[in-house]
Amino acid sequence: MASESIGFIGLGQLGTPMVVNLLADGYPVRVWNRTAEKARPLVDKGARQAVCAEDAVEPGGILMTCLSNDQALESLWAEHPELFSRLGAEGVHVSMSTIAPETARRLAGQHAERGGTYVAAPVMGRPDAVAARGQLYLVSGAAAAVARVRPPLESIGRQVFAFGEDPGAAHVAKLASNFAIASAIEALAEAFTFCTKNGLEPAAWHAMIAETIFACPIYKNYGRLILDGDYRRPLFQLALGLKDLGLVSQVAFDSRTPMPLASLLRDRFLAAFAHGRGNWDWMSIAAEVEAQAGLERELPTS
Repeated sequence: MASESIGFIGLGQLGTPMVVNLLADGYPVRVWNRTAEKARPLVDKGARQAVCAEDAVEPGGILMTCLSNDQALESLWAEHPELFSRLGAEGVHVSMSTIAPETARRLAGQHAERGGTYVAAPVMGRPDAVAARGQLYLVSGAAAAVARVRPPLESIGRQVFAFGEDPGAAHVAKLASNFAIASAIEALAEAFTFCTKNGLEPAAWHAMIAETIFACPIYKNYGRLILDGDYRRPLFQLALGLKDLGLVSQVAFDSRTPMPLASLLRDRFLAAFAHGRGNWDWMSIAAEVEAQAGLERELPTS
C-alpha cells in the first residue's frame, strides 16, 4: 500500500486517468476541479473530493496539478494563496502542465519564498497512453524533491527523465518535444499529399517508412491516424497545439533562437483554427495541407 498522500488539481483528459492509476496503485488521493462534477467518477473509485482547492493539499504533502495553460496555473495560485502555506516547508508542488519555462521559474520562486518546492513534470503522452501507463515524465527541480516524487510518477508512467535542478528545464524539453512532433505531423501530411498528387497510394509509402527509415512511434502512429482522417475525436486538441507553438515561438524570440519551421507551424495551426478546427485533433493540420494542394477528401464524422 502506497503511503504518500497526494493532492490532485485538474481533472481533464490527462489528469483523470493519472488519478485512476494512482488510486489503483494504492495512493490516497484528494481531488479538486473547478467543475466539481468531473470528480464524481474518481470519488466512486476511492478518491476524496476536496471542497475547495486548499482542501486537496495535505500539509507537507505532494500536490500535483495538471492544468491547460500558464494562465490557469498562475490563476490557481493567485486565487488560492493559502495553497502555499497549506503545503508548508516540506510540501512539493508537481506541475504537469505544458507552460513557458519562465512561468515555472516564477512560480518556483514563489514556492521558495514560502519554504516549499516546485518540481516540473510535464507529461509526454496522449490520454490513451496515460490510461495505459505509457506516458513519459520530463522532470526538473531540487534533487531531493525530484527523488520524493519519482516513485508515484514511475508507478503510473513508463519512464521518468530528469533534466537537472532548473525548474524551467523540463518545460523547455516538453516544448522542444511538442515542436518536433508537430514538425513530424506537418512532414507526414505534406509527404502524403505529395504521394496522392503524383499517383502513389500514401498508405503504401507509409507502410514502407514505418518499418524502415522512420520506424518509431510518432511516424507509425501519427501516420496511421492521419491516413484515417479521424480528426473530430481529439486526443490532443488543435487549440492546445496552437498554444504550445505560441509558447515555442515566444521562448525562441526571448532567447534569440531563429526557428523558421516553428513560424510555419504556428501559421499552419492558426489557419486550421481560423477554419473552425480548434476543437479537432491537432493532426487536422493535414486537412489544411491537402486543401492547399487542391485535394478534398471526405473525413469521418464520428
